[in-house]
Amino acid sequence: MNSLTPLRFHVPRRRTTHAAVAVAVGALALGALAPSAVAAPGAAGPDAIQQRLDAMVSPDHVPGALAAVRDQAGHTRTYAAGAGDLATGAKAPRDGEVRIGSVTKTFTAVVVLQLAGEGKVRLDDPVETYLPGLLRGQGIDGRHITVRQLLQHTSGLPDYEDDVTDDILQRRYLSPRDTLDIALRHDAVFAPGTNWGYSNTNYLVAGMIVEKATGRPLAKEIDKRIIKKIGLRHTYLPAPAETTLRGPHPHGYHKDGPDGSLRDVTEIDPSAAWAAGAMVSTSADLARFFSELMKEGRLLGGPELEQMRTTVPTGAPGYDYGLGIMRTQLSCHKTVWWHNGSIPGYGTWSAATDDGRAASVTTTVDPTGMADLQPAENAVDAALCG
Repeated sequence: MNSLTPLRFHVPRRRTTHAAVAVAVGALALGALAPSAVAAPGAAGPDAIQQRLDAMVSPDHVPGALAAVRDQAGHTRTYAAGAGDLATGAKAPRDGEVRIGSVTKTFTAVVVLQLAGEGKVRLDDPVETYLPGLLRGQGIDGRHITVRQLLQHTSGLPDYEDDVTDDILQRRYLSPRDTLDIALRHDAVFAPGTNWGYSNTNYLVAGMIVEKATGRPLAKEIDKRIIKKIGLRHTYLPAPAETTLRGPHPHGYHKDGPDGSLRDVTEIDPSAAWAAGAMVSTSADLARFFSELMKEGRLLGGPELEQMRTTVPTGAPGYDYGLGIMRTQLSCHKTVWWHNGSIPGYGTWSAATDDGRAASVTTTVDPTGMADLQPAENAVDAALCG
């Protein structure tokens, strides 16, 4: 669910369900997309992308890698490298289903912004308006935290990721309320609106607001408003306590520390990640999603897309966070909008440029540190600059 600072459903913090922002920001700070780390613009064609994936995999470190690259005309190429199952030696399936960790946050943010466009949610309303009495704790008060602050990680809400890793790995179901109660045991990290700090709790609450505003489960809203609308074929938010992947997929692996051995964690219970990091998708679906997101009127109207792409600094120079999406510059000086995510078994990086070119790369092991992110981030950069 992290992002790379450790990975927290994004990039880990401890490494489990982090998968996007921590990783993202951590990698960013390391210059994961810096010009010195990638091939020169124009040097990466389809063969170059395959070569990058082939170079990323190794049986004892990164078993498999999958990718998709989508051009402005909507043509998509998919790639796979390495093993899909270390036990059998089967190859990684091209465009197999994977857990996408914190890339889920972009989907959740789109639904909230759609509701804002419909007048059902107001971004600058306090959480209290929709979920009265829900957010209370040490330095925590839902009357002083806005919906916008949830989506841009400026609420100061404490994260719960490190507290639920064992639950995820041991397949214990946690409801959104259960998970929120775990988060609220911690003190606020800072006063709302005074700083930026990645927290999966923000998106847990955002998902609860979607359900309150619509009267329907978050999974059904994502399916109706995004998946069916743009024709995603293998994307879904798992049902409660669903531990297996529904379609063809590479196995996902987890390493307990840099020197640990790989263990198969394909079947986990991602319920604790929920709106922050539990979704399943494929590289091709993610490339389509990010590409369509850049087109005004496809998923978001102009005003809502502008709100999403209005950013605040993350503290990592050159990396800013909007509402469920990040912004930085590629090595070829193009602006790229992206999110990454990590959850036990998988690490994913998805991005698109303003003109709708998009790429997504997944490794079949959750990153244990920022160095693990570099090759995948470089592959995204090469794909979008080629």
